[in-house]
Amino acid sequence: METEAPKATPILNIAWTRYAHLDSAAKRRTGAYFQIRRWIIWLGVLATLLAIVTQIFFSDSESLLGVIVKGFFIATPVVASILAAFATKFYSNGSWLIYRSGAEEVLKEIYIYRTILHKNKTRRAHLEKRLAEIQRQLYRNLSGEFAFEPYNGPIPPNYNSQDEGSDPGFNDLTGEEYFRYRLENQLSWHNRKVNQYKAERRRMTIFILTAGGLGAVLATGVGGLSIWVALTASITAALIGWQELRDIDSRIRNYSKVVMELTILYDHWHNLEPEERSITEYYKLVRGCENVLWAQNVDYIKSMQEALEESDLEQEASLINRVVKESVESAQRTQQTMRDAVVDITRDALVSAEEKVIEEFKETLGSLAEEASSDLVQQELEAMGKAVTQTAEAVMARVSSLTSSLSQIAEDFAHVDVGRDTTKEELNAILARFPKTNDMKG
Repeated sequence: METEAPKATPILNIAWTRYAHLDSAAKRRTGAYFQIRRWIIWLGVLATLLAIVTQIFFSDSESLLGVIVKGFFIATPVVASILAAFATKFYSNGSWLIYRSGAEEVLKEIYIYRTILHKNKTRRAHLEKRLAEIQRQLYRNLSGEFAFEPYNGPIPPNYNSQDEGSDPGFNDLTGEEYFRYRLENQLSWHNRKVNQYKAERRRMTIFILTAGGLGAVLATGVGGLSIWVALTASITAALIGWQELRDIDSRIRNYSKVVMELTILYDHWHNLEPEERSITEYYKLVRGCENVLWAQNVDYIKSMQEALEESDLEQEASLINRVVKESVESAQRTQQTMRDAVVDITRDALVSAEEKVIEEFKETLGSLAEEASSDLVQQELEAMGKAVTQTAEAVMARVSSLTSSLSQIAEDFAHVDVGRDTTKEELNAILARFPKTNDMKG
């Protein structure tokens, strides 16, 4: 098959330029979107860390450092909410996916133009028509906000004149050239991506298991570090969320299917003898390769759209607010627990003291009872009882004698009327008759 001399035909230059604009826009918007999502996810981890640090070190502190930490703690959910609102406003429609789809469709038409349509006299009109249809479709899918963004790179993009496998972009392609520039290039790229995604998935799995294992260790309460379980749980959730957002498993399956299908085409072309690589086989190769790549693009767009539908930016931002709220509630619960602990400890101390006093009182009574039952104490008590009895008998005898004496005096002096007119001699006689006592006077 004859090959036309490479010429920068206007329509191809236009097509490559349109592809360059769409491709660069898709890359920029993809990077910006994932960067915002990355910030939102890790702000959740930062909020958890600040909540723990504030609660442990600065709950009642008024120092400058404490004020700064609390300020960051308050600002974290605000920043996350702003980022979520921004992403929802400018990225919720998945515009980078739309740009990517348009770029891949333009690229497919470029290769169809340079291969299957290379002898078709109307191919320039056909490519122009297809470019117009693609741009109108982009306009509709972007809700009427279609515009090209600046691009100052080479045309075609990614062309490297020092690389023999790099496509110059403007010449019609032979079967060998298409095989080298398109099929081999895409097979190598997808195979490399599959291995990269597998390595990324393996790293993410290790990080997730490590964070989860560390959380399990901290949950045992060793060294009073159980509060840090919240941080490890937040990191684990962030890693899982990022892995789901990246949708690595779907990408691996999608790209693996491309590798498989392109490998089959690769093997078939290599299995053909030079004379067997006819126009029919050439066209079959082109159609097979472009269909595989376009199907991969459709599957990729679909899987990413599903990931977008399942993901809620506002929900992720509200997670940080919930972390803040729960950290405050946790602090309140901690303070209440401390108060309850003081009350419980005081109650236990009072009960213990009460039991101790009662026990000592009983021991004292028991000791007194034991001492009272001893022989010595019993002898002393018996002696005391005898002394009391003797004293009482003596008192009674004296009282009886006194009473008898007084009765006799009354009888003997019954004729005397004791009064103002009683003589001194009679009074002295009466007083002399009163019994004498041994009691000391004064």
